[in-house]
Amino acid sequence: MKPTLKPGSLITRSVISVLSVLTFATASLSWADTPDNYSPQHAIVGETQQSRQHPKIQLAILLDTSSSMDGLIDQARNQLWRVVDEFSKARRNGKPAVLEVAVFEYGNSSLGAKKGYIRKVADLTNDLDRVSEALFSLTTNGGKEYCGQVIMNAVDQLQWSVSDKEIKAIFIAGNEPFTQGPIRYNHAIDTAKAAGITVNTIYAGNYEEGLNSGWRNGALLAGGEYMSIDHNHRIAHINAPQDQRIAELNSELNQTYLPFGNEGKAGKERQLQQDANSSSISPALLAKRTKSKAGSLYTNSQWDLVDAVLDNKVKLKNLDEKELPSEMSGMDLNQRKTYITDMAAQRAGIKREIAELSKAREEYVVEQKRRSATNNTATINDALVTSIHKQGKDKNYEFIGD
Repeated sequence: MKPTLKPGSLITRSVISVLSVLTFATASLSWADTPDNYSPQHAIVGETQQSRQHPKIQLAILLDTSSSMDGLIDQARNQLWRVVDEFSKARRNGKPAVLEVAVFEYGNSSLGAKKGYIRKVADLTNDLDRVSEALFSLTTNGGKEYCGQVIMNAVDQLQWSVSDKEIKAIFIAGNEPFTQGPIRYNHAIDTAKAAGITVNTIYAGNYEEGLNSGWRNGALLAGGEYMSIDHNHRIAHINAPQDQRIAELNSELNQTYLPFGNEGKAGKERQLQQDANSSSISPALLAKRTKSKAGSLYTNSQWDLVDAVLDNKVKLKNLDEKELPSEMSGMDLNQRKTYITDMAAQRAGIKREIAELSKAREEYVVEQKRRSATNNTATINDALVTSIHKQGKDKNYEFIGD
């Protein structure tokens, strides 16, 4: 079963660009001449500084977590990094986008009737580890699925851009009638459209069932895509000869992240935990995550000192000794500069090797899939990617490699 899409809607464009910003291109690191200005002329591996010159993509994913949706949640966890990799191909006017992703769950009895069985799991963020953390935190449990209300919550509770030039998209996935709940879905969709937000619907089940239960009509009203997927299809990860070395490089890459300030410890722990979550599923999934970590969308300036300096979020001279990572304790200003420069150069080299191995890995996987000749089953990844390509091109996005 292949995803069924309506051509030419705004929401998919959003997803494409969103994930597009993830790929880093290698470049050298140099400091500006001014002693207290550490803005690099080039990013470590491409542009880590997410300036306002780059298109912005905001994506909210609304997932049904009622009892029948375990398969949907598993697919989202298993395919996050593959989707991110696909987004990394997107460019508009030659520039990659800045990506922010939010996650809501709905239809879960444990969330309570007063809240409409809805929870905002992650606010709009460019911290992809937080998105992964949000997906792995989800569990399923009964409930009533109020599509209109969760769409309205996403519109009202997130800090959407006010610019009509930005891509703002909602993807809602589930398998109960789209018409349930105290807020009419057409009212919620009208509110989203007024804010320049496009709504795509993903029905977890038979295409005709989704059509008859309002999911297709919701997408039509929103100017988005209607898709149907097999949410119970189990994702098969193909392990490759490169996986072990990629895992080793992932560990080396982590060592170049320098936690600092109030967010440092939690950010580093989150990074390592999401590595562990991916690894617990498959070495192949960790390899996919590692490839994304070597891409330009994976930036952690909130807690990593290297990214923070490259993004001009902090000045080394202004940091108190207690805010520095333990490795930099006792360093004077020039030593701090040198250490950050060296760590950035190490990171660039590791990312280059990850990119090379990932390319060889993809070639191996393609050949294995060709030999197995298995039938493709539509999953949440297929729904996102197909709509991204259609809608992205409608908004003048180019996809490197297409």
